[in-house]
Amino acid sequence: MAEPTFRTLEILVQLFVAATAKRITYLGEENIPETGGAVIAINHTSYVDWAPAALALHRRHRRMRFMIKAEMEQVKVINFLIKHTGTIPVDRDAGADAYAVAVQRLREGEVVGVYPEATISRSFELKEFKSGAARMAREADVPIVPLIVWGAQRIWTKDHPRRLGLRNVPITVAAGAPLRAADDILQTDGALRESMSALLHQVQQRYVHAAGQYWVPRRLGGSAPTPAEAAQMDAHEAAARAANRSAHRSR
Repeated sequence: MAEPTFRTLEILVQLFVAATAKRITYLGEENIPETGGAVIAINHTSYVDWAPAALALHRRHRRMRFMIKAEMEQVKVINFLIKHTGTIPVDRDAGADAYAVAVQRLREGEVVGVYPEATISRSFELKEFKSGAARMAREADVPIVPLIVWGAQRIWTKDHPRRLGLRNVPITVAAGAPLRAADDILQTDGALRESMSALLHQVQQRYVHAAGQYWVPRRLGGSAPTPAEAAQMDAHEAAARAANRSAHRSR
């Protein structure tokens, strides 16, 4: 595939990783299919975890079509990349069109990257899943590959300053065994979450965590919010966004 913009982006990401001495470890790459459609289900802890995930696919000679919130189209640079990299914008209030596009891409043999948690996990544990990954995999009859990215939250995550120049940050990308979507979507969601949770814990066991750090889950001795605390913060944030939208409409 030519796709000059996508190729340029791949090169820039690789140069950034090399220039900042980021150390990426890839595990289970063989679980990423080299051909055919697949849903890649990625945990979400960082604003930049898409980059290590995309590099993992690149190592298998694949290009991932991410689903991204439609609001990002308002940012000129991001909108240009959306239009030239096959990214799929999602309107959270009306996502049927994006869903249909993703299913069609999967049927055409593309790889679509999905964040089942939808938004960044402040606790760095898995949040509740949305059903989109399971539904589109079932409809397109393609496998779901669980993918864990760990360490990227140290570079840029919610509620903390970005540290893009931080050097020698180890990042792990681990792909789990592909799953087939069952007719029962809840069953598929449960199996996917169980697989991703086990994979996340395996990756965390291999990673050196500093006690008390904001990027370390409370379960592992860090100062990140607990899942319950994070859920409360998310609820307050969602309420504030809703209030802002309501105020904007009433003007």
